[in-house]
Amino acid sequence: MAKQNTKAGFTLFELLVVISIIAILIAVISTSYAAAQKRARDARRRQDIKAVQKALEQYQAMNSSYPVNCDPGSTYLPGGLPSDPKPGSSYSWKCAADGTTYCICAHLEEKNKGNATTVGTSSACSYGTGNYFCLSNLQ
Repeated sequence: MAKQNTKAGFTLFELLVVISIIAILIAVISTSYAAAQKRARDARRRQDIKAVQKALEQYQAMNSSYPVNCDPGSTYLPGGLPSDPKPGSSYSWKCAADGTTYCICAHLEEKNKGNATTVGTSSACSYGTGNYFCLSNLQ
């Protein structure tokens, strides 16, 4: 009678195939997770800029001019001016000294998804397809 091999286990080749598949899945998931984080931070930036615009417009409606320092105060923006969701980044606030105009911008992480090419040099925004999301006065 022949003796049968009763040892159970995986071959080295089978283990390498499984490890390779897991490595590929991790690479794909981490890439899409990073992209989702960028999109989420950009959405937050757009919301923050719109909230500040609304507060500045309310300030202008009550005071007949925009604040010179671009800070409408706690009456119109209870949480204060928002900060960029990514540490080390910041928003750009530009208000005219006479309180007639403003331009508020955020640098977006996704390339060419914004409505401005650069932050304006004064209180005027530089609109066009670019890497910034900017809003200016409505009045």
